[in-house]
Amino acid sequence: MRTRPLVALIAVALAIVAFGVYAVTIAPGPVVASPSPTPGGTGGTGGTEGARGPAPSRTPRTLVLSPVPEDDPGQTAADYFAAWRTGDLTAMAALVADPPADFAERHRRFDAELRVASLSLAPGEPRRPGEDAAEVPFTGEREVAGLGRWPFAAVLRLSRSAGGWKVRWSPETLHPALAGGGGVRLRETQVRRPATLTQEGRPFPRDSRAGDYYTGLGGTAVELALEETPSGRVLLASPSPPAAGTRSTISQTVQAAAARALDGFAAPAAIVALDADSGQLRAVADTLGGKRAFIGLYPPGSTFKVVTASALLRAGLTADSPVPCPAAYTVPNGKPFTDADGTDHGVIPFTRAFALSCNTTFVQQTHERLPGDRLRTEAADRFGFREKPGLSYCRIRPYGNADELASDAIGQNSVEASPLCMAEVAAAVASGVWKPAIMTAEASDGSPDPVPLDEGVAAALRTMMRSVVTDGTAARAGLPPDTAGKTGTAEVEGAQDHAWFIGYRDGLAFAVFVQNGGSGGTVAAPLAARFLAAL
Repeated sequence: MRTRPLVALIAVALAIVAFGVYAVTIAPGPVVASPSPTPGGTGGTGGTEGARGPAPSRTPRTLVLSPVPEDDPGQTAADYFAAWRTGDLTAMAALVADPPADFAERHRRFDAELRVASLSLAPGEPRRPGEDAAEVPFTGEREVAGLGRWPFAAVLRLSRSAGGWKVRWSPETLHPALAGGGGVRLRETQVRRPATLTQEGRPFPRDSRAGDYYTGLGGTAVELALEETPSGRVLLASPSPPAAGTRSTISQTVQAAAARALDGFAAPAAIVALDADSGQLRAVADTLGGKRAFIGLYPPGSTFKVVTASALLRAGLTADSPVPCPAAYTVPNGKPFTDADGTDHGVIPFTRAFALSCNTTFVQQTHERLPGDRLRTEAADRFGFREKPGLSYCRIRPYGNADELASDAIGQNSVEASPLCMAEVAAAVASGVWKPAIMTAEASDGSPDPVPLDEGVAAALRTMMRSVVTDGTAARAGLPPDTAGKTGTAEVEGAQDHAWFIGYRDGLAFAVFVQNGGSGGTVAAPLAARFLAAL
């Protein structure tokens, strides 16, 4: 039988091959790591923060070849610029090789001493001058209070080490003028200036509390300049003074009413008023100092519910929609939120929840109806909460979890605004169109375009803001008839709450802010009543 040797030979060959495969499978040696667990699983980076999925199954080990990570310094640079834009100094420092101990303090001091209100960054294409070195040229622009835009160009340098690519930070990364031990300082000089006049051609009222905003009211004005040290080279300077007798958009009557409303008021405060149709500034009375009525950033508290309500109305609610207003509401897998009065109001119309400033309603409705970036988009696209040229400052940042979105919805967490910004919000409701505030007859070139609100949304917001005054949180403030508004009490860590009231009456929109003043309904709204009564 000649076939038997052949069969035996084949069987031996198959046994040898099988043994070889088995030996390769169990042999010790380096193993390429398998991909990270999917988002939401143990060790994953996606999904809800802090969430844990099921434990990984204990299946036999197999070899899975993962692609080798790209040699990409650009990703480190992109992460660094993203953290810098949002002011996350901790994340920035983590991306730096051997950051100085005062890394964060240097950035804070630079912005504070030079009165930097905002920063924009535009990275270029990465360059590779060496195998272990990279450079990313970038341009930036800082907005300096009282001076305007301050552009600069710099280079972000990186190097590769055992831990991957890291930023090689030096002071000139912050600004080129800091290279070689140089510096930048803000110089203030008192100069004589011709006095600015009101729109009627008359001098400003006595003790107008507007001297930081208009020249010559006290016979002198402050000129500002950014200077390099030690060279003394001027990087940015105040605009040329206006001609003698220049008229402003300020109303003599409205400015006097705002200034007199603050007479004898101990707490730092500001009143800003705008013509709702044109956006022209009619009054600014400010005891906060440093032009903070325009550029100060404060949590607006419940006055921001005007913006949140706009987003909710666009998402399907109406002024009459029934909504729950419980005493407390816990975000799913999050923290509890409560109302100041501690009362369960049951299911009530949306207008009533707005009038009562029901935190739990706004938290719950935002969680259910405004997923993703819808709240921030509403604030940025329709109410000016974005980086923009103009007089006012306000912002809202991307949220990290459901609790942060809930806090944003009631004007806390990342939401910050100046009194002027919130006066713009009130003017948008009154006129039906958001416009940037202006101090001249017409908006300047480069100003943001007006943004019309949906007619139905604007009408509903007017109804809701009137209800705040007639039978809501401002009902006992003594406000005159036909006033519409919204109170706000903004929590401040380690200090007393800020008090707010924004509103409009007879085509005049306004914001009243009292720093660490307490309740908006009992402090800011009565101050608004005092202002309106003097008109």
